[in-house]
Amino acid sequence: MIFGYTEEQLASFFLTYGVAAFILFMLFIIGHLAWESKAGRFGTFVLFLGLGLGFVGFLAKFIIQWWFQR
Repeated sequence: MIFGYTEEQLASFFLTYGVAAFILFMLFIIGHLAWESKAGRFGTFVLFLGLGLGFVGFLAKFIIQWWFQR
């Protein structure tokens, strides 16, 4: 018990909200990288596609879990 929560509750919270916050921060970093490099529209699209594609897996996992728990 840490702060009145079990290890399972803490892990669930941080795997959901902590990783989501990290993904948003990474999207900010990718956008800033595109802005600083003056990548243009297509270059920005390629940066977000290439660097942000891994986020789709996390979001799909979250949606699939939600679907099965309904």
